[in-house]
Amino acid sequence: MTVPSGRRERKKAATRQKIADTALRVFLERGYDRVGIRDVAAEADVAVTTVFSHFSSKEALVFEQDQDFEQSLTQAVTNRAPHEPLIPALRREIQALVRHCTGDSAAPIRRMIDESPALREYEESMGLRHAESLATAIAADPDLSQTTTACRTIARFVIDAYSLARDAADPQTAVDEIFRMIEAAWTVTCPSGNPTCTA
Repeated sequence: MTVPSGRRERKKAATRQKIADTALRVFLERGYDRVGIRDVAAEADVAVTTVFSHFSSKEALVFEQDQDFEQSLTQAVTNRAPHEPLIPALRREIQALVRHCTGDSAAPIRRMIDESPALREYEESMGLRHAESLATAIAADPDLSQTTTACRTIARFVIDAYSLARDAADPQTAVDEIFRMIEAAWTVTCPSGNPTCTA
């Protein structure tokens, strides 16, 4: 999570984190469908309006790291070292995200999401949004020289790689396997002689 600099921003971030932590605890204790926004607000000792000033919906409370996830993906493109090929940079980021989301502490949250149609639908729409943001970051890189279609396709592959690897029996091996295919697909679209495009 990005650390805010000013006192007011830090206070807002602390309130947001308190609400998210409280919501997750209550959802896991009582069941996601049995808990409403009012329940979360009461448990966190804040007003309902305060909850909605930080989170757009009940589903968003479960995915409170959504923006950090999206930012880390786009920064894998924009902050990579000069002349570093794209796909290894994205692979490293997906490996880190998969590692984070497959720890023992994440298992109850994953089960809760899998058991809730509303949460699964929200996660799917979130993935599409992340893919579009990633595609935009790839397309904006002048060293890559790719079509919009190629950028969007690879971005979708990368988001799917995260989901598939996260649910695999051996997540890290799955990342390796999937990214070999992504690398091959990306290489086909790269202009010849562009070292930034491929490994």
